[in-house]
Amino acid sequence: MRALPRLVVITDWRLPRARLLTALERALEAGPDVAVQHRHPEASGRLFLEEARLLADVCRGRTLFVNGRLEVALLVGAHLHLPASGPSPRDVRPFLPADRWVSVAVHDAREAEGAVDADLALVSPVFAPGSKPGDTRDTLGPHGFSGLAERLPCPALALGGMTPERAREVPGAWGVAVISAVLEAEDPLAAARALLDACRPPRDGGGVMLRGRDALPDLR
Repeated sequence: MRALPRLVVITDWRLPRARLLTALERALEAGPDVAVQHRHPEASGRLFLEEARLLADVCRGRTLFVNGRLEVALLVGAHLHLPASGPSPRDVRPFLPADRWVSVAVHDAREAEGAVDADLALVSPVFAPGSKPGDTRDTLGPHGFSGLAERLPCPALALGGMTPERAREVPGAWGVAVISAVLEAEDPLAAARALLDACRPPRDGGGVMLRGRDALPDLR
């Protein structure tokens, strides 16, 4: 059975392709708690699919989420991440195989309440995002994150300016999602391990969080 990831590394295709893929390969060596999310909103449909296929090869045997494009997730055998402006988990469930996870983006209470039937939520921005220096949105802070996490029907990952030090400050987080903290690290594997080590232990003490409705088989 596969547990939900506790670290999601989100792609930044502004980096040279070889550097990005190498960093992801290194981060994935930290173990099955690490997943990748393919995000590239500026890409054409053809380019997005090409990149998704590259990532599916890198993530072979590991967890890959595709951001916002159901058809691409189906084509490469990936899980699906839904942006806040996208359809709801209930909208897409009928089109996904039963063994696929759906994660959602959450920024406020309304979006948290709309996350019904999601398997995982990425809650942001907890702190100012390191990959978006021009982002002027108000940050949630640890207490704001905790308040949204309590409203969710699924585990929550903290996204936005996350470091190992900050991860220890965020109550109620199942784990973290990052971009630059891993992709721009001198040693992506060491960075991934440090973030995983900093995440608070799961509340059940067992280290495993399976999908709410049932346990999932390993998706390869």
